[in-house]
Amino acid sequence: MDTTSTLLAEAERLFVPTYKRPPIVLTHGRGVEVWDSQGRRYLDFTAGIAVNALGHADPISQQVLAEQASKLTHVSNLYWNVPAIELARLLVDSCFAERVFFCNSGAEAVEGALKFARKIGLRRDPNKYAIVAFEHGFHGRTAGALAVTHKPAYREPFGPLLPGVRFTPFNDLAAAERVIDADVCAVIVEPIQGEGGITPASDAFLEGLRALCDRHQALLIFDEIQCGGGRTGKVWAHQWSAVTPDIMVAAKPLANGLPLGAILTTAAVAEHLQPGDHGSTFAGGPLVCAVGASVFRRLCDPALLEHVRAMGDELRARLGELQQHDARVREVRGRGLMQGIQVAGDVAAVRAAAQEAGLLVVTAGEDVIRLVPPLIVQREHIDEAVSVLRHALEAA
Repeated sequence: MDTTSTLLAEAERLFVPTYKRPPIVLTHGRGVEVWDSQGRRYLDFTAGIAVNALGHADPISQQVLAEQASKLTHVSNLYWNVPAIELARLLVDSCFAERVFFCNSGAEAVEGALKFARKIGLRRDPNKYAIVAFEHGFHGRTAGALAVTHKPAYREPFGPLLPGVRFTPFNDLAAAERVIDADVCAVIVEPIQGEGGITPASDAFLEGLRALCDRHQALLIFDEIQCGGGRTGKVWAHQWSAVTPDIMVAAKPLANGLPLGAILTTAAVAEHLQPGDHGSTFAGGPLVCAVGASVFRRLCDPALLEHVRAMGDELRARLGELQQHDARVREVRGRGLMQGIQVAGDVAAVRAAAQEAGLLVVTAGEDVIRLVPPLIVQREHIDEAVSVLRHALEAA
């Protein structure tokens, strides 16, 4: 078997250098734990960036995957398949939505949502194509999704991007009112900003955006790619408020690691679309949708959601204790099992120290450690994670 150093050298030689990875090679996982090629165990509080909601090597997903693989794996969207219909029904039953479009990733879901909004806007008025997005928002790396992603370092090397995008401060309704007018076809917002620093939108902000979109006949798009799928203790993060969107995009946890995204819309949005307006060869295939239906049923289970709320409260309380103990922790924010700690100093050094001590975490924004463990996390895992973080802050 290749040694870790050999594997790392091969990786450096073979891959386009678009990622900055630590010098470890993960080989297998179980639940909330993963192991590397040297046999070292890590507690995983990244969950594949909020993807592995039911943990690693989930036995039910394995069984569904094997059973479906023996029946039908791919048919394209030339034909219907049973698992896609079943998953679409589950998604529609979970929220405001009445129609579903399947895709392969969150970025693809954003691309499709922007296309839908542009078509509807232009049917109303040839000049109604502007899109409003928010500072520190992140929606993906493809061309359209990147155009509504705020961080200049992500955007500027690839300009000019999609025209007509306006950025305005997050959670500032007065500022939003100044840029949302008659030429705006859509407003896209994360109910909890993920990459931007784990910042929840206030109920008043979401309510105000809904009212502004209604006033100007613009579509309200919620990006729940990271915060949806049970992560906050409700199936969808926006369900903590009284606000519903016209379109919602989802992806990360839907199939517990298999590539699956979805655009969920009202019937009023869907009636503007027709065959040929959008498509995807691989999307909505029977293999990934069979796993997705199994996963999503469990993500909607009231017992799991109650567990997420309880573990989210536990994690928040323990991080609050850490903040009292260490002045370098400036703020703790988030909801459920999507928590961030704002750190004074070198946040990358804290992440690296945590990894060295056996805890995998990911950063968000410039100064936040993001904690998004599998939703099956237990109190003993939280105890271990916070203990490691305490030592990592001291070591960094």
